[in-house]
Amino acid sequence: MSSERFPAFFDQVPRLVVRDPLAEFLGAAEGGVLEYGYADAVRLAGHSCPTVASAYALAHHALTRLFPGELPVRGMVQVSFQHPLDEGVTGVIAAVVGLLSGSAQDGGFKGIAGRFVRRNLQHFGEHQPLALRFVRSDSGATVHAAAELSKVQPHPEMAELMRRCMRDEAAPPDAQRFAQLWQDRVRRVLVEHWEDPEVFHLSA
Repeated sequence: MSSERFPAFFDQVPRLVVRDPLAEFLGAAEGGVLEYGYADAVRLAGHSCPTVASAYALAHHALTRLFPGELPVRGMVQVSFQHPLDEGVTGVIAAVVGLLSGSAQDGGFKGIAGRFVRRNLQHFGEHQPLALRFVRSDSGATVHAAAELSKVQPHPEMAELMRRCMRDEAAPPDAQRFAQLWQDRVRRVLVEHWEDPEVFHLSA
């Protein structure tokens, strides 16, 4: 029995079912079918924040658009990022996007006899209209994506509570209040604004 205890809203976030040919080939999953939820992104990142949430949502939206009416194929999508890998939160976003899409950087899986290659499917510092670009390797179908998290503002108490917490001046109730408000913003991003085009920009 798992000892994990996540916020209840994690179960409200849409899950993503994909097909991974490598998992099928090596017998890791019947039919190569894998299912991911937001908690998997949190496990990977080690935390839940608006950046992790937006990366999960954008990858979910982009992959389902690229593979309409079928399971997205993990490892069949290249992802380009507008910013360099070491700039801002790009690395965090890339990690979460890679989890769902199977795309990796130059340290990724090199494949088996030229098949199932995952390395060099992520590219950084690219000139493109939005922060992320997802491209199907087989058809060239493309989805541009970006998140505008400023549309989901933090609670007014957040700044002062964070200041106290970072200076070790927060009493336990204040630290708990900070954590609750932090996750409430994540909840709003993923639950209340999941289909909001003002928050998640997607285009062909």
